[in-house]
Amino acid sequence: MKSTAERERMLAMTLPETEASQSLDVRSSVLQPNQPIPEMYSAYDQNLSPALEWSGVPSEAQSIVVIMEDPDAPTEKPYVHWLIYNIPASIDRLEPSIPRTERLLQPDGAVQGRNSTGTLGYFGPKPPKGDPPHHYHFEVFALDRMLDLAPGADRDALLRAMDGHMLAKGEFVATYHHP
Repeated sequence: MKSTAERERMLAMTLPETEASQSLDVRSSVLQPNQPIPEMYSAYDQNLSPALEWSGVPSEAQSIVVIMEDPDAPTEKPYVHWLIYNIPASIDRLEPSIPRTERLLQPDGAVQGRNSTGTLGYFGPKPPKGDPPHHYHFEVFALDRMLDLAPGADRDALLRAMDGHMLAKGEFVATYHHP
């Protein structure tokens, strides 16, 4: 069994709470797999959330969760850049430039949690200048229910709420480096 400190350093995708028997295909129309994230999506520039799409959601799914994490950040935990949950399972994408509000109108019903800066919504890549490229994991989870979780939840609360409700998961990884 892993210690609490070891568990906290693991990406959400690899934790026992997110074990799933099915896979989702996750992609982006504005990002390429394992390639640099355009500057406009970074916190050094416009800090816009990128478009994200997924497919393969099981028919019994009720909600989708998106978590964006950076395991290369110089912190013990993966750095959380985005938590968005209670996306209706009928939705198969997030449009770019999601507002940083608790509750969203598009997709209707979705709510956002707090990232590692303590703010709501998306916080774009902002690795220390000169660091080697960081890897940003856009993790998408299909759950068998909507979560009874208020807006503004942190990663730990979200993972606890997801535990036992996983149907499928997938991820998309892109990089970012600031010279």
